[in-house]
Amino acid sequence: MANGLVFISSDAPVDRWRKALIPALPEIDFSHDFHVWPDCFGANDISMNVDIALVWRPEPGALKHFPNLKAVINLGAGVDAILTDETYPKNIPLIRLIDPTLTQHMSEFIVHKVLHFHRKFHIYDQMQRNHKWQELRQDDTQQKRVGIMGLGTLGVDAARHLSHFGFKIAGWSRTEKHVFGIESFHGQDSLKYFLKSTDILVCLLPLTTETRDIINKNTISQLPAGAYIINAGRGHQINENDLLSALDSGHIAGAALDVFCTEPLPTNSIIWDHPKITVTPHIASITSVSSAAKNIAENIRQIRRGQTPNNLVNFKFGY
Repeated sequence: MANGLVFISSDAPVDRWRKALIPALPEIDFSHDFHVWPDCFGANDISMNVDIALVWRPEPGALKHFPNLKAVINLGAGVDAILTDETYPKNIPLIRLIDPTLTQHMSEFIVHKVLHFHRKFHIYDQMQRNHKWQELRQDDTQQKRVGIMGLGTLGVDAARHLSHFGFKIAGWSRTEKHVFGIESFHGQDSLKYFLKSTDILVCLLPLTTETRDIINKNTISQLPAGAYIINAGRGHQINENDLLSALDSGHIAGAALDVFCTEPLPTNSIIWDHPKITVTPHIASITSVSSAAKNIAENIRQIRRGQTPNNLVNFKFGY
């Protein structure tokens, strides 16, 4: 019976993951049953022995070399890189990572960026560089409207943290959601109503065919003049040229971008030096290996007991 693990990633630190997983899975012999791709490529006994793959942005086609796979566990929340792999065996369950520490990190990032714009620190930063001393009028927090696109685990947690400051919080999602203290919108028909009542727009959507380029010339125009945009979802959810045009026209007052259509962001991109854009290198929420290992271990045990694991991806919806 297959009972081996294979680690497939060119980005994730395999040594850190191995070190965290060993105490979380004492029943596994890591010297014999933990394999790293592509080092194990071509070894038939290893390929046949693997039943679970731990992956992050795996090389397209890599998974097809393991015929006894029972499940694929993603080492992050976003699974779009896997779903675009046409060779992925759709009969194999895909599990995305939902980890309390990862969620907390995202909420910290969103709260920081919302407060950054709300308290006008982006303007004060420029004033400091210009040696300008001036007090700006501060907006009323209770009148500031924050709209969150995506009411999954990350979106709901960010909304709850923001609500403690007194912001008016609304959320938009593909299907109807009911979250205490959050005005909820859902579906394409309600998107325009959600946007027109949003002063600070936060994107935490998964990347699907429906959400690609969802923030574009049309949807941006439906935001109030002077609105702000924060994107910590996926780069392809924003039409970058449309955003730049809206920033240059003044309709959008500022943007905080953590994800981009091309990553790393090319050194010659005008986004780097745009005076109204804050850039971070896809670090809004970084997986905590030690925390995530516990959840991964529990899912592995559930899979091997024949039980349904947590956080299964719905291939139809893309998350």
